[in-house]
Amino acid sequence: MYHCPVEVTVDVIGGRWTPVVLSHVKQGAVRFSVLRRLIPDISEKMLAQRLRELESAGIVRREVVSSTPPHVEYSLTNAGLSLEPLLQAMYDWGAARAADLSLPVQEVSRARLPSGSRPRRGSAPRCRS
Repeated sequence: MYHCPVEVTVDVIGGRWTPVVLSHVKQGAVRFSVLRRLIPDISEKMLAQRLRELESAGIVRREVVSSTPPHVEYSLTNAGLSLEPLLQAMYDWGAARAADLSLPVQEVSRARLPSGSRPRRGSAPRCRS
């Protein structure tokens, strides 16, 4: 039983890497290997765990693409897309906080990644939320 709606939100996106994973998946369908490159400090095991949790929660869709070779792509469901304003607010707050404290933030660009994993049209190629 929850005692506050914020608990429901934290239950879904409160994991250590979950908001970061969502901020990248929000940019458009992305392969597991691309996520690993975009989030260099996350282990493969942790990334797989977070993606499974988000899929179970109905936030992320896992699609097996039958190409040669076959691969898996992750994208947001409608419920996941509804998190965009929250993720953007987290991004904006983090950018302002980093600037206030003179913290270095080096974002990994998707510009040199495989074409199937590029951001949606109109999205900037950075860790946008």
